[in-house]
Amino acid sequence: MLFNSSGFLFLYLPLVLAGYALLARARPRWAAGWLALVSLFFYGYWNVRYLPLLMASILFNYWVAGRMLAAVAARRRRWLVFALAANLALLGYYKYANFFIGSINALAGAHLQGWEVLLPIGISFFTFTQIAFLVDCYRGLAGEYRLVHYTLFVSYFPHLIAGPVLHHREMMPQFERPPGLNAADVAVGLSIFVVGLAKKVLLADPLSTLAGPVFAVDAHPQLVEAWIGALAYAFQLYFDFSGYSDMAIGLSRLFGVKLPLNFNSPYQAANIAEFWRRWHMTLSRFLRDYLYVPLGGNRHGRYRNLMLTMLLGGLWHGAGWSFVVWGGLHGVYLMVYHGWVALAGQGPPRWWGRMLTFFTVLAAWVVFRAPDLSTAGDILLAMVGGNGVALPHGLEAYASYFPAGCSFGGIRWIDFSGVAVPALLLAMVLAFAAPNTQQIFRHYAPCIEQLLATPNRLLWSWRPHSYWSLAFSMLFLACVFSMNRVSEFLYFQF
Repeated sequence: MLFNSSGFLFLYLPLVLAGYALLARARPRWAAGWLALVSLFFYGYWNVRYLPLLMASILFNYWVAGRMLAAVAARRRRWLVFALAANLALLGYYKYANFFIGSINALAGAHLQGWEVLLPIGISFFTFTQIAFLVDCYRGLAGEYRLVHYTLFVSYFPHLIAGPVLHHREMMPQFERPPGLNAADVAVGLSIFVVGLAKKVLLADPLSTLAGPVFAVDAHPQLVEAWIGALAYAFQLYFDFSGYSDMAIGLSRLFGVKLPLNFNSPYQAANIAEFWRRWHMTLSRFLRDYLYVPLGGNRHGRYRNLMLTMLLGGLWHGAGWSFVVWGGLHGVYLMVYHGWVALAGQGPPRWWGRMLTFFTVLAAWVVFRAPDLSTAGDILLAMVGGNGVALPHGLEAYASYFPAGCSFGGIRWIDFSGVAVPALLLAMVLAFAAPNTQQIFRHYAPCIEQLLATPNRLLWSWRPHSYWSLAFSMLFLACVFSMNRVSEFLYFQF
C-alpha cells in the first residue's frame, strides 16, 4: 500500500484515524495496540509472506534486549554479538546473498547458482532501527519497554517502508503519552502530508520520464541528453524521498507523534560535509553514532573511518558495485574537504561552494542511478562532450552560431512536449531557493528538531488561515487528479 494511492488516502487512513479516535476515548490503553496492529497490516498488505519475518524480527530483538538488560555487564557483550550476528545474517541473506554470489562468479570465473530471493520491503530500515536499540541496551542507554510500544516503534507505518530511521530515545516517550486527536496536530499533519504528496506526484513522478531513457543500457546519450537526464534524476530522487519523509512526518503528526527531520534543503549545502548533515539525516546520524564513532571517529584514523563509513553506507543502499563506488566517491569527497579545511583553516566560500558541492553530488548520482558502472561511465563521458553534441533540428538554421562539431540530428531521449521539462525547471528553483517544509511550518514544530528560518523567508509561514486551507485543498485536488498511475517511492528498493 502506497501513500500516493487512492486505497490509502480514502480507505485505510480514514479507518485508522477513526479507530484511533474511538479507542483514545473509550480504551486509551488500547490505542497504541491499534496503531501497532494497523501498522502490521500495512506491511502485510504489500506481501503477507514477509509479515511473519517482521514479527519474528521484532519478537527476537525484544527478547534479546530483555535478556541483555537483565544480564550483568560481562554477559551483555555476548548477547549483543549474538543479536548483531543474527540481524546482519538476516539482512545479508535477503539483500546481499546474490550480490556476493555474482561477485564471486565474476572474479573467480565460477558458476555458482544464485538464489531466488525477493527483498522484503523496508528490511534495511527496521533492521537498523533495532540494531541501534540493541547497541544502546548494551551501553545502558535504553530501558525496558512494553512489547506493544516496542512493536509500534519498529513497525510504525508512517516510517516503516522508507524511513526516517527512528531512535527509541525520541519515540518511546511519545508512544507512552495519553492518546487522542488534536485539531492543531491534524491541521498541521494534513498540510505537511499534502506538501509531501505534491512533491511526489507533481514533481518527482514527471521527472522519471526524463531520467529513465537516458540511464537505459546502451542509450549512449549525448551532451544535452546526459545533462538533462542526470539533473532530472537528482531532483526526482530528492523530491521523491523528501516527499515521502514529509508524508511520514505529516501522517505521524495526525496522532500527535513527531518524527525526526530527514531533509533540510541538501542542495543548498555549501560543502559536502554540510550536504550529509542535510541529506537523509537520520541515516547519517546512525552511521555517525553506530559506525563512524566506534571506528575511532575524529580521534584515530579519521580519513580511514570516513571512507569505511561511506563505503558501508553505499552498500546499505543496495547490493551492487555501483552503490559501493557511489559510497567511495562520497568518502573521497569528505576526505578532500576535511583535508582542505585542515590546510586552509576553512571551507570554500559559500558562493561557489554550493555550486561545487552540487556538481560533485550530481556526478555521484549518475553512478548511483546507472544500472552498471559501464553505463555510468558512458553518461559521465557524455556530460563532458565525449559522446558528441546533438541539438534539435530546428536550430540547424542557426548552425553558424554554434561551435563546430555540433550535429542537428535531434534530441532522442528527451521529450520536450510534455510537462517533464517545466517540472524540472520548477524543481530546480524550489530546491535551490525556496524554504523547505520545516521552515514553512516552523511555528508549529513539525518535527523533533527545531529549525530557524532566515529573515528573508518569513513570509513563507504557514498559519491556520482560510487562504492556506484553500491553497492546500487545491494542491491536494491537483495531486488526486494526477494519480492516474501509482508509482512506488524510489527508496523502497533500498
